[in-house]
Amino acid sequence: MKIIICGAGRVGRGIAERLQTENHKITIVDADPQLVDEVSSELNVTGVVGHAAYPETLDRADAEPAEMIIAVTQHDEINMVICQVAHSVFSVSRTVARVRARAYQDRRYRDLFARDALPIDLIISPEKEVSRSIIQRLKAPGSVMSAEFAAGRVQLLMLDVESNSALNETTVDQIGGLFPGLEARVVAIARGSRIQVPRSNDKFVTGERVYVSVLNEHASRLNTIFGVEDSDARHVTIIGAGNVGFYVAEELERDRSLRVRLVEKDPARADRAVRDLRRTIVINGDGLDRDILEEAGAARTDYLIAITDDDRTNLLACNLARKAGAGRTIALVNSPHLLGLKKDLGIDAIIDPRALTVSQILKKLRRGRIKSLLSLEDGQAEVIEGVVTDSSPLVGRTLGYDELEDGITAVAVLRGEEVLIPSSRVRIQPGDQVTVLLEHTKVREVETYFRVSTSFFS
Repeated sequence: MKIIICGAGRVGRGIAERLQTENHKITIVDADPQLVDEVSSELNVTGVVGHAAYPETLDRADAEPAEMIIAVTQHDEINMVICQVAHSVFSVSRTVARVRARAYQDRRYRDLFARDALPIDLIISPEKEVSRSIIQRLKAPGSVMSAEFAAGRVQLLMLDVESNSALNETTVDQIGGLFPGLEARVVAIARGSRIQVPRSNDKFVTGERVYVSVLNEHASRLNTIFGVEDSDARHVTIIGAGNVGFYVAEELERDRSLRVRLVEKDPARADRAVRDLRRTIVINGDGLDRDILEEAGAARTDYLIAITDDDRTNLLACNLARKAGAGRTIALVNSPHLLGLKKDLGIDAIIDPRALTVSQILKKLRRGRIKSLLSLEDGQAEVIEGVVTDSSPLVGRTLGYDELEDGITAVAVLRGEEVLIPSSRVRIQPGDQVTVLLEHTKVREVETYFRVSTSFFS
């Protein structure tokens, strides 16, 4: 597939790097020659220098045969125009635009992005995706990562196997026998940079990371089994009042049981937060200043969330807060080269906006009736949720650990109002909404699970 990415900054570079692993033909466009040269050289993609909203520039990028254009420049309006030009002049079938301004995201104006208005198939807002991810993690305080599937009734948690875990050296299929009534299933095991789908006789080993799907009401019990303290957050400290920090604070204010403090170095941003937030205490100061952290209550906070525009500031702020006594820490990190510092700095969770943005784009690229998609472990695995049709090869199959193809396992099944954790007792029916986790080499096989036959339209 030919894909044009307009914008060679941090977001565009991250998208190009991830999509390149799927053997797409990538062209990157930017007005900055240096950025284009850096990205095209490092990633071995085609580079075009020019204003991406100009038809002449897109023509030089061979937009005519392109199947998707992704506009992620720093300016919302330019991204919108790029999509309009790509659709109207070059008949590009799928368009994606990064739109950050809150003024465009009001639900009252959603018709603005209808196909007969601004032809944009997917609006991506990395800031909003990051905010949602942070809020989700606060709902599952014991896990390293969490996501929701099956209409929000199943959590996918990533947990560390510690030496004190009751599961050490047991096989993954024993979890039900050891803990009767626990509705949970191990769906992936990761060690170092490698992730794999488990088979029934694979064992839990200290130092590994495991992904487990679990009914919401059983998540606390699962954390206890893994030796993780699962206390609710009551005090939250946020470092950074940019778009992400503001979104998170605004959402947390809905929970009146939470006390939120927000630290921002820039006076103008701090003033804006004071003006627009109602229950959040705003402190104008440097999140790396120990006195400021003390004023923000870092020593007593249940969660310190560092989400400034600078990765190093976020990592250091979390490290300082942890040393001061903070309960848990979350850092926003854009650079893949810095992700490995999490354990060394004692940080509980890392938010990678690149992965969240790519997940949204991949959902548009995947074939079939796909409802949601999540990219894991830097693209080594995906979680895909889709609807099973009559013609799907999944129909009639059961979902034990060894009953699907190698590299694929089931995470959850939503059947009407009923939620099922997969097992050999669960048999797939047409109309089921099934969530599967797959290793990246198994994308084409999984697409057949949710592909719509031609008879569907007759």
